[in-house]
Amino acid sequence: VQLQASGGGLVQAGGSLRLSCVSSGETFNSDTMAWFRQAPGKERAFVGANRRRGGTTYYADSVKGRFTISRDNAKKTVYLQMNSLKAEDTGVYYCAARHESRQLTDLVYAYWGQGTQVTVSS
Repeated sequence: VQLQASGGGLVQAGGSLRLSCVSSGETFNSDTMAWFRQAPGKERAFVGANRRRGGTTYYADSVKGRFTISRDNAKKTVYLQMNSLKAEDTGVYYCAARHESRQLTDLVYAYWGQGTQVTVSS
């Protein structure tokens, strides 16, 4: 499975961005898709995930209420809509995928995209 993330850029605090991640996987419709981010000098951190089975979505507390994950199975694309952006949201955003339908609190993913840079100016 290859994942291609896009949509990053420079935005002012309070603004919005939508990231996209296109999957080459044949099982996208049933795959669990997730977003992670890595801020400068910090470890990669979980942002949110969507499990097709049951339509369940799970977010990190830091983005809950501001970020929304959605997916278009026909386009094999998962989106991360980011609103009310803050300077601390700055980082490289990665999409990830797995075939297994485990609990969304399980942060192990088999497939990773290349990342897209998001910079929020204060």
